[in-house]
Amino acid sequence: MNKTKVKICGLQSVEVLKSMNNLPIDYIGFVFAKSRRQVSPGAAAEMAETAKAWEGVPAPRTVGVFVNPDMERLEDVMSRVALDVIQLHGQESPDFCREVKNRFQAELFKVVSVEPQHRSDGNPILIQDYAGAIDALLLDTFEPQYGGGSGTTFAWDKIPAYQKWTRKQGIPLLVAGGLNASNVAGLVRDYAPDGVDVSSGVETNGTKDLEKIAAFVERVKQA
Repeated sequence: MNKTKVKICGLQSVEVLKSMNNLPIDYIGFVFAKSRRQVSPGAAAEMAETAKAWEGVPAPRTVGVFVNPDMERLEDVMSRVALDVIQLHGQESPDFCREVKNRFQAELFKVVSVEPQHRSDGNPILIQDYAGAIDALLLDTFEPQYGGGSGTTFAWDKIPAYQKWTRKQGIPLLVAGGLNASNVAGLVRDYAPDGVDVSSGVETNGTKDLEKIAAFVERVKQA
């Protein structure tokens, strides 16, 4: 079975989460930033407790997604939700990332939004200052309003330059942006990311679809 990790992001329902508990999902994401998938800390706390009680397969790690939060916002959410990972999806500086890592007992994922005008060899200069400040790098398609979650792919030939940097740092590289069951196997075969992140690609009419989630997970693990 392929070791590429799977993150299902934008969960909003305990019932949907419970229906996923026999699938080999590695991360589940709760969006605390402005988004149609935004959840309250209370709802996220209930889902996090549900996830940690899974039986039969290892429980997924819980990820909180934030865009340019201040420390007060992080303190509030982290005091109420059992999060394993903080994912920063905005323009957070390396110094801010270091402060977050030092303050909270959680891993830190930093998102880089890959814009169309970036060179075809990627733009690792943007991330060099994050060495030692983050635990994983996640590439997503640039979206001007929310920073990500556009449901569209970026040019995957930009991945290797970032991947070279993450391997040198000894941290994982995850890929998001427009992934679904029909294209994720090709991504895994051609670029071997350490993880893939999906939200809209496993939804029907804006709601998480168990059949699509199962198909996505299967394509990743069997790629």
